[in-house]
Amino acid sequence: MKRSVWSRLQHQVRLGTRSALAALPTSVRFATYRNLIDCDPVLDEAFKLKIASTQDELEACFALLHDAYVASGFMRPHPSGLRVTPYHALPTTTTLCAKMGNKVVGTLSIVREGVFGFPMQSAFDIGAVRASSGRIAEISALAVHPAYRKTGGAILFPLMKFMYEYCTQYFDTRHLVIAVNPRHIEMYESLLFFRRLAAQVVDRYDFANGAPAVGATLDLQQAPQLFRRAYGHKPPKRNLHRYFVELRLPQIDFPLRPWHLSNDPVMTPALIDHFFNRRTQGFEALDPRRKALLHSIYTGPDWAAVLPPLDEAAAAGAALRRHPRYTLKCPAELQPDGPAQAQQAITIVEISAQGFQARAAEPLRVGQRCTVAAELAQGIRARVQAEIVRRIGGDSGELFGFRVDRPDPAWLRCVAWLEGA
Repeated sequence: MKRSVWSRLQHQVRLGTRSALAALPTSVRFATYRNLIDCDPVLDEAFKLKIASTQDELEACFALLHDAYVASGFMRPHPSGLRVTPYHALPTTTTLCAKMGNKVVGTLSIVREGVFGFPMQSAFDIGAVRASSGRIAEISALAVHPAYRKTGGAILFPLMKFMYEYCTQYFDTRHLVIAVNPRHIEMYESLLFFRRLAAQVVDRYDFANGAPAVGATLDLQQAPQLFRRAYGHKPPKRNLHRYFVELRLPQIDFPLRPWHLSNDPVMTPALIDHFFNRRTQGFEALDPRRKALLHSIYTGPDWAAVLPPLDEAAAAGAALRRHPRYTLKCPAELQPDGPAQAQQAITIVEISAQGFQARAAEPLRVGQRCTVAAELAQGIRARVQAEIVRRIGGDSGELFGFRVDRPDPAWLRCVAWLEGA
């Protein structure tokens, strides 16, 4: 009984504090939020941050997310006790987890644009974000264990830092987008400098069970300067610039990669079967096109046995273009053939034995023959003869397609790994 009374009192205090803050001018209110930050990097020795990659880790993340969404009214309870969406099946989605010992105490998912687009596209126009170059990722599925929600951000801030470093250093992402409940948007605006996509609130966001939502975005190239301006003069425990940009947390377990990859798919046929066929029926609502797209990513008999079956027409469509499971971010130099031609830096994002796609800061001439020297992994360089064969309109900037004439052994070794992974 005493605990119940105390809980009610705490709830009333929080409501009163929230009402008092809401009455302040926006600039004063945001400054107040920034002065309440506590990003102390001293963490429990048992604390660890990593990509959720095992069945147990993913199950714990999806269960934590389910309970948080049900408690907030963002979804109805599911018999499985899990919140698993089709986006979690894609290689362009990465789920992060915070663990205290063997227990998952926090999670969020980063959904980079893949064959399904973004969850929030059903309600928000992100055309203005697409107008800027660079890949986009939606931050979604955030949940912290109830026992750790009142610890001054001891789980949330490390999880956000992991997300920031992973997106900027590993996931080839420039722009973040979010769709959050209106009562949470000011945290993202005041502390992390997200900007709203539109002034109005979406009254019914289907991806969150019809709850209202606000869309917002952050340009990660501009974030360090914004953080420095707001936090650079503050003491360490309130200095989010130092925390996000300068500090290194030994608790973060970054992925080990054999090549310069830009994503970390963890789904296997067994995991797909477990989460989407046995624990949930997560593929039932997919239309024929999305089913075909899954088959275009995951090929071979082991995958076909666990993916939703295709009718004859969809199967023919799926064979038209294969979407690679892994993406790349390999720095390269392009030297055009011919006299007095300037070398140009490009970034390779997809390769095969016969060709590749690359981003270029400056326009390239279709039909130009060239030599391309690429760093495919740390200490592994390839040199190929190629021809620029097409310009590709891409959301992440100017993309060009190349045909490779003579791939060298390093190039072929990388292609063999990607095709066999």
